[in-house]
Amino acid sequence: MNPLFILLAQSVTGSIIEIVLLLLVAGLIGYFTAWYYAKSVYTPIIKGLEEEKTELNRQISGLKDDIDKLNGAVDKLNEKIVKLEKEIAEKDKEIKQVKDSTKKK
Repeated sequence: MNPLFILLAQSVTGSIIEIVLLLLVAGLIGYFTAWYYAKSVYTPIIKGLEEEKTELNRQISGLKDDIDKLNGAVDKLNEKIVKLEKEIAEKDKEIKQVKDSTKKK
């Protein structure tokens, strides 16, 4: 009866080791299968997003150029406003001088 328990104990231990190894192999197969599947599914999506990103970066640089042009136009208009305000001030002075000279006469 002793040899039967020894064989049983050895076979249980061997079976446990075999089951653990099979589970590890099955886990590795599942992991790599999922990795290749995810890679095949998400690679085109990632490429599309990268192309969209480059297009958006080009649009951003174009918009920055537009902002620079518009800021230049605003600066020119502000200079024109300053000139016109100076002219208005000069004309007001001339009008006051004319009124003063007509009042004195």
